Amino acid sequence: MREIRLKARAKINLTLDVTGKREDGYHLLETIMQTVALYDGIYMKKLEKPQIKLKTNLPWLPTDERNLAWKAANLMRETFDIREGVFIEIDKRIPVAAGLAGGSTDCAAVLVGMNRLFDLHLSQEELEALAGKLGSDIPYCVRRGTVLCQGVGEIMTNAEYPCPDCYVVLAKLPVSVSTVSVYKGLRWQEVQEHPDTKAMLKAMEEKDVAKMGKLLCNVLETVTIEMHPKIAKIKERLMELGAEGALMSGSGPTVFALFTEREKARKAAALVKREFALKDSVATRIYRVQRELRGDHKND
Repeated sequence: MREIRLKARAKINLTLDVTGKREDGYHLLETIMQTVALYDGIYMKKLEKPQIKLKTNLPWLPTDERNLAWKAANLMRETFDIREGVFIEIDKRIPVAAGLAGGSTDCAAVLVGMNRLFDLHLSQEELEALAGKLGSDIPYCVRRGTVLCQGVGEIMTNAEYPCPDCYVVLAKLPVSVSTVSVYKGLRWQEVQEHPDTKAMLKAMEEKDVAKMGKLLCNVLETVTIEMHPKIAKIKERLMELGAEGALMSGSGPTVFALFTEREKARKAAALVKREFALKDSVATRIYRVQRELRGDHKND
């Protein structure tokens, strides 16, 4: 194999709770992460020269060691003494700095791609362990699907019953939010409303999207909405347009909303885009992972 194409898919947080703080300053989380169909296109090709060349469709994105995808390729080359180089081209479709794990999912896809391009025969568990060296969301982005993540994201449990099929609107304010500053501003011990993780998992078992919508909860909203009040207004508008529930993903500023009807989702995405002058507002859907295929790292 000389080249490969992969789809690096975005994620949303159906719930996100902070349960404590470690001595090193990292917050302890409990979050249900879910993959959606929206993806960045990744093209990878072997090079004879021992170098990493990275190209993206966004001219302002770094293409050197500051980029997580570059770091993933470098980690694999160094860990497994790969003498050849690799060319990586990323077609960014996932909004950047949006709470959708755009950089993390590209990084995960490159790990999977390097594994297949260079016939390393690593298991999913081995790839996840390598991913953990690069960032807390990246092991999840290797695994994908409906997963309960705990600790700092490294303790992962596949949901027994995956998220039911439904449509998802992603609407991002044209601002960048620093994850570090959000966690720094979080007074987690004072938060009044916490997610009911067990109830959310039960709602998924019952395939009840309406109940899921009512259970959406993210404690980081207490910080980010204070910084950007329009997030709350976008949530409210999406509910008026027929969403079963709306929530900020990760540390924001993207709002996602769950819909049971495709046409309603499409109309809502178009309306909030126009009304709030958004660059990024799209309708997509939940992405279901076939667990039996993950050992082969299909990354489809």
